[in-house]
This record gives sequence, structure tokens and C-alpha cells, in this order.
Amino acid sequence: MDVLVVGGGPAGRALAGAAARRGLGVALVDPRPERPWRATYAAWSDELPEGTPVVTRSRARAFSTAEHVLEREYSVLDNARLWELPPEVEVLRARVVARAEGRVRLADGRVLRARRVVDATGSRGGRAAQTAVGVVVGQAEAEPFVAPGEAVIMDWRRPPSATTGDPTFLYAVPLGPDRVLLEETSLARAPGLPLAELRLRLRSRLDAHGVRMPSAEERVRIPLDAPKAEDGFGAGGGLVHPATGYGVATALRLAPVVADALAAGEGPEVLWTQETRMVHALRLRGLTALLSLAPREIPEFFHRFFQLPVENQREYLSHRDDLRGLTSTMLILFRSSPWRVRASLAGSVFFGQSLLNSG
Repeated sequence: MDVLVVGGGPAGRALAGAAARRGLGVALVDPRPERPWRATYAAWSDELPEGTPVVTRSRARAFSTAEHVLEREYSVLDNARLWELPPEVEVLRARVVARAEGRVRLADGRVLRARRVVDATGSRGGRAAQTAVGVVVGQAEAEPFVAPGEAVIMDWRRPPSATTGDPTFLYAVPLGPDRVLLEETSLARAPGLPLAELRLRLRSRLDAHGVRMPSAEERVRIPLDAPKAEDGFGAGGGLVHPATGYGVATALRLAPVVADALAAGEGPEVLWTQETRMVHALRLRGLTALLSLAPREIPEFFHRFFQLPVENQREYLSHRDDLRGLTSTMLILFRSSPWRVRASLAGSVFFGQSLLNSG
């Protein structure tokens, strides 16, 4: 066997499929490989590889201290089609309990060997997390929050009820005909904001417009500062943006790159050049900056962010290999922010000595 992928989420399946299409012998191990994905995966359309299956494409809008019409299209991914694998991939229903170079031991005692084992089981550890609670409602029920054909990426207007001062936003995206996800989200907190608080806030938003809270809910917890796993790919491989929680589009985009590397006898380490490591380190400083801001400063920060030119927004959100562009964008954000926000940013490691000296 050439490649053994451990973990059958979006990153693992994307990599297994890409490797198989390059003629490699591939197996994928997952405890429940037949399980459908219940999470909602979405991304800016311009981040996705050509041909990525999506269920909706929407105009994007945000609310900070003002309303912003965003000049980037937003897509919700088609989980059922992303889940599919080429027939050449051998799928094993099993749980890995131990691993060493080139082999894994399964819970049933079997040992599997491969030229390369890739860990796509997700991130573990870390303290900071993005958390969210969401429900799916009909289009008519969603209209107080989002217009038809649009996605509200962030609505920082405070919900009617909250028991803590932690800032949260409403995320509202169409999932298909007459289905809209409304999700109360804590962007970043250490530790993550409890789901009970998010549920209370979401319910209060719905109650204010006479919308019944459905019993079925989507629960989200995305570690933001977890260590990168050795031979990891996807969330466990450091591909989640520490300051936004997005990572699936990056994994889909980079799966063919890693598959080419595997065919050449290398692995996920090819993704981590000196520049990408420096960008990731700077993004971690961005996470520290968000954690340092006072609750009332968060909407002000995003007001300045959404006023940036689209290319600067892309540098911060999407590009993982342009240190100069990211540094420039962060400095523009700093200089355009109100003094009280600047003071919070400057007091965090977000603007460490090297970044300040570059300005």
C-alpha cells in the first residue's frame, strides 16, 4: 500500500481521492466511514478549487457597527458529493489505536503498513476555540435575519439576551430551497464559549421575531491553536485559520498538492515552507489580538476590516503563503483602527517587535 489516510472527513477524503487519481494504492481508515457529515461546510467561492460541488452560492453581507455589502461570493459545499470516493480507494471500517512510521495498529489487533501514513483525524488540544449553535429554518422564518439569495457572514448586533459580555455574531446562510442555517457564533475565546450561552442568545434572537426554535441543532467547536500533528493534513495539519476557524477550502485546494508529493515520495511537510510557517505564526498573533480586544471593540475592528479593499481581505482570510501581503494588511488595519482598538492590539503579541519595526 502506498498511502494510508486515517480519518474520513472532508480533508481525509479529498486527499485519498486525489492520491488514488494519481495511481497510488490508497486505503482510508475511519471508525464510521458510512456516516454522513452533519456539519455545514462553507467558504468564499474564490477559495475553492474549480469544480468543487456546492449547494448554494450567495451574495455576502455583514453587520459590524454598520452594514457592509461584500464583494465576494459565498458558497455552501455539497457534503454528499464531497463525501464520494473513487472506487480505487479501499475503505476500512476500523479505529486506529497506535501508529509508528509506516504502520498503524487497529483496535481489532490488525496491523496495516503503508509507505506513508497521513493523519486526517482532526485537531486535538489547544485552548482557544470557535464555538457555535445553529438551527435550520424556512426562508420565511429567516427573512428577519437574511434576505433571499444572500448570506450574512457576520451580524455583530447584540442579541436581546446574554448572560456574559462575550461578543458573538449571527451567521445566516442559505442551504438550499427553503432551508436557511441560523447560527450563533463565538469567533474566538479561550476556553470556547459554552454552547448553553450560544443557545440562549440564538433563542432570544428568534423569539424577538416570533420564530420558534427548532429542537434539532448543529453544534460547532473548532480548536484554533491546536498543535500541528506529525504527518497531519486538514485541521490536524495546521490548515485551520487561527483567527477565523475556516479550513475546509484550504484542505480541498491543497489535497492535490500533497497527493503529488506523496507520488514523489514526500508528504504533507511540503506545505510548510519558511514563508507559510511565518504566515501561520502571524495568524496566531492575529488570534491573540482578537482575544485581547474588549467586547465593544470587536465590532469596531470588523468595521475597519470590511472597509478594506477586497484584495486586502483575501490576504488576511485566504492566502497562506504571502507574508508581505499579510503584514501589509495587518498594518493597514492597525493604522485605520480607533485609538482604543490600537491600544488593545499594541498590547498583545499581534504587533510584536518585528511587525512594528516593519512599519
